[in-house]
Amino acid sequence: METHIHANANGTILFDADTVPQIDHAWFDPEYWERKGMLRGRGGGRASASFIDSPVGACVLRHYHRGGMVANILGDRYLWTGRDNTRCFAEFRLLVQMLEWGLPVPEPLAARYCRRGIHYTADLITRRIAQARTLAECLQSECLDAMLAEQCGALVARFHRRGVWHADLNAHNLLVTPGGLYMIDFDRGELRHPARAWCEGNLARLRRSLLKLGAGQRGEDVFERHIWMPLMQGYAQTMERAE
Repeated sequence: METHIHANANGTILFDADTVPQIDHAWFDPEYWERKGMLRGRGGGRASASFIDSPVGACVLRHYHRGGMVANILGDRYLWTGRDNTRCFAEFRLLVQMLEWGLPVPEPLAARYCRRGIHYTADLITRRIAQARTLAECLQSECLDAMLAEQCGALVARFHRRGVWHADLNAHNLLVTPGGLYMIDFDRGELRHPARAWCEGNLARLRRSLLKLGAGQRGEDVFERHIWMPLMQGYAQTMERAE
């Protein structure tokens, strides 16, 4: 991937020049796509998502939003500490690295920040993963069985083996497609030296997410036997597998 940076008074864009040689700031405006009849829907959550049919195919445009109590004060603004520390540039580059390793993540196409004094706002455009459902949706439709749980564990292990720490590993950030599983939303993600403590922390967060979404409604024993134990088995087998 050949990346370029384009900067002007409207902001700074980091983009994949091989895929999107012509890009401007309008690409990061959902209303622009709506006016062109190319906005296909919007998603909720902290990082607001717009699904667009761009000239290079179906994409997801995410605008970064803060979470927690600070969101009431800063909303979508982040403290400026340098270009390479912006949330969007960091996530873009992490995605590029993971793709080079062959990990199943969305392809990054462009990232933009707009600086205003000591704050900035941020956006990211990635290629949309076709025919995808979140693991949360699979759980709600009762499609999360032992086989899928084992595959999810194996997926998480592939990232942990590479030292990828996901800041918010939950059932909404694992995608299930006919061709395989993906992991998404690497805002604040990091590359770390593999260590038991943070790996277990990631898994504990995923477990809490599944239980919060109702995976244990038939009893914790059923959850352990039919979902969590297969997931951990898939995780352990993949972590022990030779490269």
